[in-house]
Order: sequence, then C-alpha cells, then structure tokens
Amino acid sequence: MAFSKVIEYGTTPNFLESVEGLILKTFTAEQTNAVEVGGRKIIKAGSVFPKNETGAKGIVYEEVDMTDDEKRPISVIVAGRVFENRLPVAVDSTAKTELQELDKPFGIAFLTEPEVEF
Repeated sequence: MAFSKVIEYGTTPNFLESVEGLILKTFTAEQTNAVEVGGRKIIKAGSVFPKNETGAKGIVYEEVDMTDDEKRPISVIVAGRVFENRLPVAVDSTAKTELQELDKPFGIAFLTEPEVEF
C-alpha cells in the first residue's frame, strides 16, 4: 500500500542533536495517536509514541497525517540524541525514564540546546 499524499500544514524545529547513533524502528500507528491540527489528524514529529506516559516505545521521527488512515506504519526513534527543549510537548518523567533505557546500552539521550536565531 502506498502513502503518497502530501499536504503542507506547518514546520517543526529540528529536534535531533545528531544522526550518529540514531536507531529507528517501524511501528504501526493508529488514528487515536493523532491530534487535531488545522482540521487534519496529525502525529507530530518529536512526540512520544504511542503515548506520553508509561509504555513509551520511542519518539516519532517525522510528522504523519493520519486523517485518511485508521492505521499506518511510522518511523520511531528508539536510540539517539534529541534536544528536549525542541520537542512539541514536554516528556512525562515516567516516559523519559523508559525512553532512556530503550535498546540498552543505547536508549534516547535528552539534551538541552540553547535556542539560536538564524
């Protein structure tokens, strides 16, 4: 099944510190994981998957439009370094602990980068 519909609805700041050590896995997302953005159901890049609570499996790598799909495959970061202050929503403390311990000895490292203007 091909997913090739492209609609521009906004931008997300780069939350990756580096691609070095980045490990992605494919998970199946459901429309219930999405939030309403401009009339579309979107899973925002940088959001905790599947929920920002106990049971976190990773961080969504790129934004996904779920408006026309009940389920679809998505890329999820399970190891790497991300700027916590650039994620769309603050990470729950329980989810953060789980994400740091994913795929040991790797996991997700949360860093804070001072905001810069270009």
